Amino acid sequence: MPLTENSTRHLFFTGKGGVGKTSMACATAVQLAHSGKRVLLVSTDPASNLDEVLGCRLGHTPTPVDGVDGLDGINIDPQIAAAEYRERMVQPYRGVLPDAAVRSMEEQFSGSCTVEIAAFDEFAKLLGDDTATSDYDHVVFDTAPTGHTLRLLTLPSAWSGFMESSTTGASCLGPLAGLQAQQAIYKKTVEALGDGDQTTLVLVTRPETSAFAEAARSSDELRQLGVLNQRLIVNGVFTASDEGDRVAAAMQKRGDDALEQMPSNLAELPRLSVALSPSGVMGIDRLRQVGRADHEGSGADAGSPLEVSLSSTELPGDLSDLIDGIADKGRGVVLAMGKGGVGKTTVASAVAVALARRGFDVHLSTTDPAAHVAATLASESLERLTVDRIDPAAEVEAYRAEVLATAGDDLDENGRALLEEDLRSPCTEEIAVFRAFAQSVAAGTDRFVVLDTAPTGHTILLLDSAMAYHREVSRQGSEVPESVQQLLPRLRDPDFTQVLIVTLPEATPVHEAAKLQEDLIRAEIQPTAWVINQSIAPLETTDPALQRRQSHEQAYIDEVKALSGGSVALVPWQLEPPTGVDALSKLGQRHHAPLQSRS
Repeated sequence: MPLTENSTRHLFFTGKGGVGKTSMACATAVQLAHSGKRVLLVSTDPASNLDEVLGCRLGHTPTPVDGVDGLDGINIDPQIAAAEYRERMVQPYRGVLPDAAVRSMEEQFSGSCTVEIAAFDEFAKLLGDDTATSDYDHVVFDTAPTGHTLRLLTLPSAWSGFMESSTTGASCLGPLAGLQAQQAIYKKTVEALGDGDQTTLVLVTRPETSAFAEAARSSDELRQLGVLNQRLIVNGVFTASDEGDRVAAAMQKRGDDALEQMPSNLAELPRLSVALSPSGVMGIDRLRQVGRADHEGSGADAGSPLEVSLSSTELPGDLSDLIDGIADKGRGVVLAMGKGGVGKTTVASAVAVALARRGFDVHLSTTDPAAHVAATLASESLERLTVDRIDPAAEVEAYRAEVLATAGDDLDENGRALLEEDLRSPCTEEIAVFRAFAQSVAAGTDRFVVLDTAPTGHTILLLDSAMAYHREVSRQGSEVPESVQQLLPRLRDPDFTQVLIVTLPEATPVHEAAKLQEDLIRAEIQPTAWVINQSIAPLETTDPALQRRQSHEQAYIDEVKALSGGSVALVPWQLEPPTGVDALSKLGQRHHAPLQSRS
């Protein structure tokens, strides 16, 4: 199944973070354009890396991609979209309403809800408004990691339903009149998503058990939304050149085992396997080759055995050194942050297990909508370690009940009905999840709280929600909890909060993590250290493809050492999957000799 075979007009690429969605979306767009089609490539990811993969600078409007006739690209920027959306909503009232009323509207349109609906509005326009994309034969969407994408795809129905049931004409976004003008587009968006002749959903995954599990869940949830035309790309399939090589054999076995146990709903989908690329897929020439029968990534990239010289690179310290420093604090919050798919959950779980085994009370939780903390721990328990996740549905119900019991208690029947309607807005979920995040951080005052956070872009939006939360809660008549009032001071206190930036030794994860570090510093939150996960560098192997990958990692290990100021730990790729308490404990142990001793 070539990437471009029987392509519908709309193509969505989604999947777990780090599986290669952007590479596959870019490769498909480049190959469609190469065949003579006019193609628009769109990123809906708040942390888009289209620019890096394509090797050119894109903007918020269609921008020609250098070196590819017929291909334009867009990065939907949530902040720019929000500013444009705000102006479109407020402008009709300038000179009509008093200045104070206009300023109040501008204030109301400055929250995270506006950012989300504005980004969604841009997305809906590209899918539901044929005139917006009439110049193109195909529109290819590179989406954010799965959980965020599922929310994006449910919004057409959620907002359409809310607008149809609203009797007040008001929402957390202000007057609904402006939104109702978009309702026809939202309905066409829903129809387009469910029309298999128009839309194909491409699930991208690695040959890994956890990635398959998430892809299977996504497939089912998307079917329930009516998105039935689905395909599967298994990206990064590795074949060992020498079965006697312990590392290479283990890597192939892990992939083969996962493929054999692939969930049945994925196994029945049309499938394309793409071989592992030892040096990443970057640039137009490489994108043109992806998925072709004569291009077997590992083989083509491997070439002749490589003369590997790693002696110039001194490996960073172990995760155990980093955990020693965290344990010295005695209590507080540990945040594992970074791009999707870099192993935040694994690192967070390993830190939590290590702290619990050192005798501390530890609570491990997650803000990731597609959480798999329980699977990482293999549902095993450990004394002093408690585990849960922030469940958006449960948090919304708890928040609604609390607001109705407080702000709604003194209202008459009509007032209470208006409040209940307001609380059915899709934006309520953002507020409820944010409140739960603040409560989790507050719990770090008398124990360790380790938080596995959602992929970078979503996490930044969460942190940016602080001021918006104050405004929104005030509007709904509820009180701002102490946990929210103290959230930013606690996150900014290096004696209370330890921020670990997790990355892989590859270009995009490192560069995206560098942007995250800049955002955190701007928010006056100082990262504690970086963690380089799943490194091949410290392993003994003679496989040509893996040796090339070791060589490829050198530059990024050095880059992280510079970015972190030397505060960095390295976790090697594991021969066995790091799931379960014992396997996670090994990550927190000393595991490799300094590289120069092997050279």
